[in-house]
Amino acid sequence: MSWLKSVIGTEKAVIAMCHLRALPGDPGFDQQKGMNWVIDKAHDDLMALQNGGVDAVMFSNEFSLPYLTRVKTETTAAMARIIGQLMSEIRIPFGVNVLWDPVASFDLAAATGGRFIREIFTGAYASDFGIWDTNVGETIRHQHRIGATEVKTLFNIVPEAAVYLGGRDIRAIAKSTVFNNHPDALCVSGLTAGSKTDTAVLRTVKETVPDTVVFANTGVCLENVQEQLSVADGCVTATHFKKDGLFDNFVDQARVARFMEKVHQIRR
Repeated sequence: MSWLKSVIGTEKAVIAMCHLRALPGDPGFDQQKGMNWVIDKAHDDLMALQNGGVDAVMFSNEFSLPYLTRVKTETTAAMARIIGQLMSEIRIPFGVNVLWDPVASFDLAAATGGRFIREIFTGAYASDFGIWDTNVGETIRHQHRIGATEVKTLFNIVPEAAVYLGGRDIRAIAKSTVFNNHPDALCVSGLTAGSKTDTAVLRTVKETVPDTVVFANTGVCLENVQEQLSVADGCVTATHFKKDGLFDNFVDQARVARFMEKVHQIRR
């Protein structure tokens, strides 16, 4: 039995993303609609995900495009306000993902009670955001300094819109990441949000580190969830839950319910 059972309540867990709309300081933030509109839309998506039956939810600033690797204070503050206002209606375990800043994610989790974070903790990459470097030793020390040692760490080892510098293969990355950092889980992604995770890559990672929780991190949908969960220990799902399966749309509760019905069949 993995930590998924104790923290989320089930093996083969489905973590649904609650994508927050653009926040103050983001290029896409709508000054006229303001923060109240962002909060209202986050509330609607949260309710649709919970009522649709997902196991856990993860709040992310998904519409803070283009992303920063060192997030501004206003972003973390805005996310804390949103989660704080929704707190009384959150009925399932939740985590946070401040894209793409693991230190800010730990800060937000510590402030709000988030049970897990997903981030790019390790590696150096050529990416859409420039040369992307990390400092996992400092990040994990920060986790301990602020008392967030119970926050589970989901290491994304196939970053979206980026390629590993140095040409290391996925087996070496998975093995050394687990040996050096003791992550609570590894996340395997496609190229962008909504892009299917390659099942062969997923299988390679799971076979390389069989004792580590492995998530299919992008592109899991009704049509491929059985295939993906036959290999992965769980999935992180977002785009499929939205109206017509389109990234820019809001969550469609009926799509969530159909997906979770299929997941329950798989678990049985």
